[in-house]
Amino acid sequence: MALAGFGSSEERNRLAQFYADLSDGELQQLAHERGSLTDEAKSALAGEMSRRRLVLEPPAEREAAAPRERPELRELLTIRQFRDLPEALLAKSVLDSAGIECFLGDDNLIRIDWLWSNLLGGVKLRVRQEDALVASRLLEADARGPGEDSES
Repeated sequence: MALAGFGSSEERNRLAQFYADLSDGELQQLAHERGSLTDEAKSALAGEMSRRRLVLEPPAEREAAAPRERPELRELLTIRQFRDLPEALLAKSVLDSAGIECFLGDDNLIRIDWLWSNLLGGVKLRVRQEDALVASRLLEADARGPGEDSES
């Protein structure tokens, strides 16, 4: 009794059925990674791709077809520094609720060990340059409280 192993017709049939169940995209991806496949697997893959009339795109064409988004670089200003993380999170929530995009700097390092806060200059609240004035005024108004005037 022969075992169904590599090189056997049972193995080729099993692979052919497996590849028939894959989507076109999965076949394309597998075809780009075919270097790790056995000869039987390559043969079954080529057979399924030709049956579906799929053509293997060169990697350069695939990358050119998919447009790459370029990350937007922003100039951020530090408008506040906080010794403790809870104060920084509170100020960030004020700006977030006003729709101002803001980020905390060094918050993870201080979260790990708060003794580093003095060394790093605290948790930094950063905003885009065009939002800095409005953000500062919001934080000042929040610090004064709801019942206090700016002229008192």
